[in-house]
Amino acid sequence: MITINPKDLAVPKLQAYLQSAVSPRPIAFVSSIDKSGNVNLSPFSFFNMFSMNPPILVFSPSRRVRDNSEKHTLENIREVDEVVINIVNYNMVQQTSLASCDFPKGVNEFVKSGLTPEASQMVKPPRVKESPVAFECKVKQVIALGDQGGAGNLVLCEVLLMHIRESVVDANGIIDPYKIDAVARMGQNYYCRAQGDNIFVVPKPNEKVGIGYDKLPEHIRNSKVLSGNDLGMLANVESIPSASKPTGEEGSVISRGAEAAHQLAQSYLRAGKIEDAWRVLQAI
Repeated sequence: MITINPKDLAVPKLQAYLQSAVSPRPIAFVSSIDKSGNVNLSPFSFFNMFSMNPPILVFSPSRRVRDNSEKHTLENIREVDEVVINIVNYNMVQQTSLASCDFPKGVNEFVKSGLTPEASQMVKPPRVKESPVAFECKVKQVIALGDQGGAGNLVLCEVLLMHIRESVVDANGIIDPYKIDAVARMGQNYYCRAQGDNIFVVPKPNEKVGIGYDKLPEHIRNSKVLSGNDLGMLANVESIPSASKPTGEEGSVISRGAEAAHQLAQSYLRAGKIEDAWRVLQAI
């Protein structure tokens, strides 16, 4: 294990570690406007939601490390306290990256990136037409976290209006992760795409109370086959299922010993068949 004191590193080196470890991060593609009407469009991966009532999104334009200057987005917010936070999907990730270039102040990144500005309804900055979801926001507060290069500025934004493209919702009117095709920022030049096998389901623990790792039988806890994820799935049942007779094929596997039985149980778990895994494990 490598142990690092942040104070011992130059900011660019520390930034590389932090951005590579704290990932993937969603991207706020922020459109802003200054008091003269000049529009700016810039992506920020220091971004997330922090409240539902009121609905609050937060992003952070950090001070530039190279010269300790402020981002144009932050300067605009001080003049006009409104933004649109646009969500980035795979179809627009290259144009989003292009908009992140350090163009001179006053240059319109909509023009440079080829993205389409669309008039907002409640705020002055336009939203990105190509974005699957856009949030018109009022900036409630800006919290400076420091005055040196690399210091963040938390921009607290209250959502006034949401725009969701119909093509990304399912039959129940909920945003479908496969349809929105979101991308996220990682360290260095890496991104990731939320699509295909990268999307999976983990049941919410607040829907039931699992028995817990400590209640697993000892031969399961000490398995040389089952992983931490496997044990977590077994421990997330409300109660250990009643023992049931294994199928003929399962009995043949179990007769070969605990390791073979644990491998079979693991294959059931990987397929989401938790009760089948428990049936095999209880028969050992």
